[in-house]
Amino acid sequence: MSITKEKKSELVSKFGKTETDSGATESQVAILSTRIKNLTEHFKVNPKDHASKRGLLVLVNRRKRLLKYLRRRSEESYKQLIAQLGLRK
Repeated sequence: MSITKEKKSELVSKFGKTETDSGATESQVAILSTRIKNLTEHFKVNPKDHASKRGLLVLVNRRKRLLKYLRRRSEESYKQLIAQLGLRK
């Protein structure tokens, strides 16, 4: 359900402003999106895991708030990020 250090550092280097910029909004959204995808796969196998469903809702809402902040701050980087992650159509 969680992501590995290697995958996390790969996402940070791809979406962050520098190689180690894990605090950038773009890299945080990318990490959260990966965790959400992993949890979604977990629920296909374990549909009765209600405790993790609450955790999924927390992650989705955190990503939603970060995307809202990014959209207010920079519309162009928002559009670029959702296109790269394939979040919206």
